[in-house]
Amino acid sequence: MTQQEKTMTEERIVDVLKTVYDPEIPVDIWNLGMIYRIDVKDDGNVEVDMTFTAPNCPAADFILEDVRTKIESVEGVGSVNVNLVFEPAWDQSMMSEEARVELGFD
Repeated sequence: MTQQEKTMTEERIVDVLKTVYDPEIPVDIWNLGMIYRIDVKDDGNVEVDMTFTAPNCPAADFILEDVRTKIESVEGVGSVNVNLVFEPAWDQSMMSEEARVELGFD
């Protein structure tokens, strides 16, 4: 996979991540800043580091599975490994401007 193909794949991954929501929050996980890293490998396999807004998120399993299956649906993607990380700890400063406005923080 060329660098250009990796970049295009990553852009498509971001697009599908914008369709993943925590059922309790009306903003997608990308704009909430919950995705820390997307690494598209030469073979099309993908590594993602993500977090939750709270470590004891009741919808964690649902969200992780939604992330994995949606990324797997992207053309050119092989296997997907989603790593749940809590460093750095998520805070409101990680949200996009759009998310802050949507949630009334600005």
